[in-house]
Amino acid sequence: MSNESADVLALSNTPDAIELRHLRAFVAVADELNFGRAATRLYLSQPALSRQIRALERLVGCDLLRRSTHRVELTLAGDALLDRARSLLTDLDSAVATTRSVGGELVGRANRLWAPVALGTPDAEDLVGMRSAYEQMLAQAPLPAEAVVLPVNCGGVPALQVGADAELPRVLHLHGGGFVLGSAYGYRGLAGALAEAIGAGVLVPDYRLAPEHPFPAALDDALSAYLWMIEQGVRPEEIIFAGDSGGGGLVMSLLLALRDQGHPLPAGGVLLCPGVDMGAIADGTSPLARHEGFSTMARVVNWYIGDHPIDDPLIDPLIADLTGLPPLLVQMATGDPVAPGARQLVENAERDGVRVVSEMYAVDTHIFQLFWSFLPEARLALGKIGEFTAGLLGQDEARETV
Repeated sequence: MSNESADVLALSNTPDAIELRHLRAFVAVADELNFGRAATRLYLSQPALSRQIRALERLVGCDLLRRSTHRVELTLAGDALLDRARSLLTDLDSAVATTRSVGGELVGRANRLWAPVALGTPDAEDLVGMRSAYEQMLAQAPLPAEAVVLPVNCGGVPALQVGADAELPRVLHLHGGGFVLGSAYGYRGLAGALAEAIGAGVLVPDYRLAPEHPFPAALDDALSAYLWMIEQGVRPEEIIFAGDSGGGGLVMSLLLALRDQGHPLPAGGVLLCPGVDMGAIADGTSPLARHEGFSTMARVVNWYIGDHPIDDPLIDPLIADLTGLPPLLVQMATGDPVAPGARQLVENAERDGVRVVSEMYAVDTHIFQLFWSFLPEARLALGKIGEFTAGLLGQDEARETV
């Protein structure tokens, strides 16, 4: 699993920079003396781990490990680096732990905002109540000062265009809410933050929600919105898809549908804590089954699927062939129940030759990017989104994040 945006440790004696992920990979392999076990420990694929070790060896200018078909062992250079790398990482982890203890209050604030919406609460059976609670939670996210919000009709789908001016949007954001909650109006705050981070206007369609409108209604609306953007003169290679939670899953469905129908694909996709484990949730085999509120979650997913077969890759991207899709950025949170499914998506994408940048943030909050106005991890994540999309869109640099 690639993580191209990790923190960097600059070394004056090298022409490049050694990233912390390189050192963590080296220490894990040195501890295990086995690439398979080290990859499992780091939630990486073995090829990705091997690439990180090779990159580190290139940067230091010597071999750190001897590999054979039967064993892995440290070289003298590797042995010299190991204790120093361990010490550096221990000091860093200690500093981060101290910082987290101070910042825990901010994560707690985010979770308190989530609490009225949480599946498994007494009101979870009440769809009207869930929708209202979600909108009230979203309403507490401010709109960036420079953001302009305009109503538009994109191919028959009502939507909001959010950005600094009236320029045609180049980001299509599909909002979260498990396909039964959420609205373009509620997502104005996050859309405005994305617009500033990426330096482009964001289109948020009010796609139809289940159970009133099961699959493929949301997908059809997302497709209409994308084709409308192209009809307005925005080239596909200038467009970025983004989606959070269930909206991240919908982004994958849209990409697969476009590929299969022969439509031009966008420049790339950004998935914020994506919910992609749809088929396994529907049939009860998902790891999420052990979490409180799973029965309500399964009911919500089945509302979305309706009478459609659950083994359709357009519903469950984890069973899809992802070959040919554009580059993806996948942002996850360590304490998010949907993270295992997102990690599986990353592995599947790498397997199928898709360029993937994966980022894991030490946050115990789903869609933590919603809380960009006060959560440091969310602001960092938005900055990384700006960097990723700038590369895809050929920009010299992304606009400064909020």
